[in-house]
Amino acid sequence: MSTAIEGMEEIIKEFLVESAEGLDLLDRDLVALEQDPSSRELLGEVFRAVHTIKGTSGVLGYPQLEKVAHVGENLLSRMRDGKLVLNPAITSGLLAMVDALRRLLSELEQHGNEGAGDYAAVVRQLEALLAESQAAPEPKPEAARTATAVEAPPAPANIDTVPEPNPAPGAAATASPDLAKDTAVGGSNIRVDVGLLDKMMNLVGELVLARNQILQCSSSQTDAAFFNAAQRLNLITTELQEGVMKTRMQPIGNVWSRFPRLVRDLALQCGKQVTIEMEGSETELDKTIIEAIKDPLTHILRNSLDHGIEKPELRLQAGKPASGRLHLRAYHEGGQVNIEIGDDGAGIDSEGVKQKAVQRGLINAQQAERMSERELTNLVFLPGFSTAEKVTNVSGRGVGMDVVKTNIEKIGGTVDLQSVRGQGTTLKIKIPLTLAIIPALIVSSGGERFAIPQVSLLELVRLDGSQGASGIEHIQGVPVHRLRGRLLPLVFLNLELGLGTGNSVRHGTEGTNNIVVLQTDTHQFGLVVDDINDTEEIVVKPLGKQLKGISCFAGATIMGDGQVALILDVLGIAQMASVVTEVHEQAVTGSAGMDAAARAARQSWLLFRSGENSRLALPLSAVARLEEFSLTKVERSGDDEVVQYRGEIMPLVRMSHLLHENGSGGDPLQVVVFLARGRSIGLVVDRIEDITDEAVEVRNDERRGFLLGSAVIQQKVTDIVDLQQVLAHAAQVAAAEAMTGGN
Repeated sequence: MSTAIEGMEEIIKEFLVESAEGLDLLDRDLVALEQDPSSRELLGEVFRAVHTIKGTSGVLGYPQLEKVAHVGENLLSRMRDGKLVLNPAITSGLLAMVDALRRLLSELEQHGNEGAGDYAAVVRQLEALLAESQAAPEPKPEAARTATAVEAPPAPANIDTVPEPNPAPGAAATASPDLAKDTAVGGSNIRVDVGLLDKMMNLVGELVLARNQILQCSSSQTDAAFFNAAQRLNLITTELQEGVMKTRMQPIGNVWSRFPRLVRDLALQCGKQVTIEMEGSETELDKTIIEAIKDPLTHILRNSLDHGIEKPELRLQAGKPASGRLHLRAYHEGGQVNIEIGDDGAGIDSEGVKQKAVQRGLINAQQAERMSERELTNLVFLPGFSTAEKVTNVSGRGVGMDVVKTNIEKIGGTVDLQSVRGQGTTLKIKIPLTLAIIPALIVSSGGERFAIPQVSLLELVRLDGSQGASGIEHIQGVPVHRLRGRLLPLVFLNLELGLGTGNSVRHGTEGTNNIVVLQTDTHQFGLVVDDINDTEEIVVKPLGKQLKGISCFAGATIMGDGQVALILDVLGIAQMASVVTEVHEQAVTGSAGMDAAARAARQSWLLFRSGENSRLALPLSAVARLEEFSLTKVERSGDDEVVQYRGEIMPLVRMSHLLHENGSGGDPLQVVVFLARGRSIGLVVDRIEDITDEAVEVRNDERRGFLLGSAVIQQKVTDIVDLQQVLAHAAQVAAAEAMTGGN
């Protein structure tokens, strides 16, 4: 057949890609079909996928592929005709067929032929199942459903192993005429090589750099035509960047599609019953991120199934259902993707973790006694840690969770573990949407500029005048700043990078100290810099080999003036400055001046004015951002005020209008931005006064309009805003704006 396929390289490549996608779907659909054998839709999808592979492999002259697919198709055909009902043994046989087909496709891709593997065992297994089905009486229609949980029947021989020596002769196959319309590929999609997308992304990155340079030049130009052209270029570049980034985005379901099969196989292997639920599989990430999280997610699932979920008899003794539950959830939030993997298993035994950690010398006994439940639980991320009593081929080799954490942090993500003994464990991962172009805060220190990824940024604090000295304290040698009643450890960038003596600044002097409040893992710290410049989108460039080993830098970028700025690695800076070590933790937590109960009762409040006499407050936790907009940026949509904000039209609601007061009407507008149902909403206030951390008692006996009641905050009577009412009103404004089409 070598002459027949000469010049057909593109067709064969297309066949390999489509077949690989079909096999991924087969993994998912076969497991789903086992749980719902009566589903004609699932059965039809499985049959069509196998039929397509069989038919195309016959045309292209691949006899091994055709034969393996053909015998599987015969089995599926009897099921489709209602003469056979799927059971665990048949599912295992069909999954073995999928593995064999995947191996044959791999040989074709790597060597251009089907290889020398012997797939007779898989064929015999499927033929035996077919023979048994023909000898058995046909099932009654009402019996076409089995248990929904994955059970543990005795596995047929040679399910997961495919012996390898001699090839077997092909088998002819005939196509079903009723499938022609189902196998046609729609003409609205095209396949694009990933290498081409990478090249396009690099070019867009260069365009973004050029755009930034031109915008910087335009700010000093008086030529209106040049300024307008620069703004036009800015808009087009932004739209092009978003379009190219969307072409690289893939649903996380592409990774999750293999998990039902994985869970089924591991459940059979461990003698457990497990169901898997997936929510948010349509959530999209950059392809680079998708590839980076495949292995960590797989390892987390294996750990949950092996260590977390108990065997049926133990679950029944504990009053739980015999079948365990794995739940995967993905969603977008704040420019990031959140992934949660939870189980309803035994949870993590913190005492067992403590003993193992001490035995292995990872911590000493004194440290262990001082650690909280949460800190003990997170010891599972230490290198070489494992609570497994014996090594299995599923998990328990002492390598894994530390690698999971490291790999997630490499792509700018964070990992958080929460566990309740006897109830289950949930692991939460936060990762960026993309790695190529990210929003960042530009700061200056020691005459150099640095970029800080905005995903790690919490807030900015400026200490002016006498505050420059009094705002920085030293507790047990640790520099800290009291931020709303809590002690924030400080890191001086000049000192850590050797950009100056840093002595005067370290002890605090009168003048200005700029503090960038950052979050790394579960810790917060303040980075003291000379100046805070602006936020902008930057193109991430990898570091050269000379700088790759320096943990405090994550990459580099080219600024608008053509100069290079290094991107700070927030976790690396924290580790370099030792702000996450035990000494800092003791110094900060031991001197905070309030016990845990008092801290829990306190809440952060945003204080602001609306009109001359109204002093108002709302919970800071509900606030997304604080912004200022020039009046020239405010537009009208019907009777409502709106502003273009981060690629969307954000409705503005004036607090003074809600309270029937006369606002100051100042320029610029001070706006409190909220997120409601995925959309930004701006609340216009007259003046933002302060942020405070207090335990308050709200009196709502005089509740009125958009106010919940009143409370004493900072020793002054303050009205508390009913945020739900405000957001509901804003949602009505947004809905009206959408109905009018913005006209």
